[in-house]
Amino acid sequence: MSTLKLTYDGDQHATALREPFQNTVAIDCPITAKGDEFSPGNLLGISVAGCMLLSMGAVAQRDHLDLSGTVIDIELTETRKPFPHVDTITMVFDIPQDFSAEDRQKLERAAGLCPIKRSFRDETIVTATYNYAVAKAA
Repeated sequence: MSTLKLTYDGDQHATALREPFQNTVAIDCPITAKGDEFSPGNLLGISVAGCMLLSMGAVAQRDHLDLSGTVIDIELTETRKPFPHVDTITMVFDIPQDFSAEDRQKLERAAGLCPIKRSFRDETIVTATYNYAVAKAA
């Protein structure tokens, strides 16, 4: 079992550690720090997009479909009312390969069942657009 730890480094910077593998991610506050590391909001967007993509990947692996090279553009918007929070996460999946309508439906259904995506409150709007046969560099 792995353990996650987060250490405050000072000056609005922190380092996340995943043990026992020693993987790290640096985060900072985009408002009061330099903003050159991932912010907690960035990680939220990456988490939901990553979960959706890996859910699609499970179907792709089972059905021998190739999702290699898929790039997801992620945009978060925030509001301050009634309290500061992320209110929308918009994702555009650019998938280099083209698939049949049936395979597209299976992939998109898998993405929609991602447990991270399903963890948001109803007030948080999470949308995804899927573009097939699009080559795009990360």
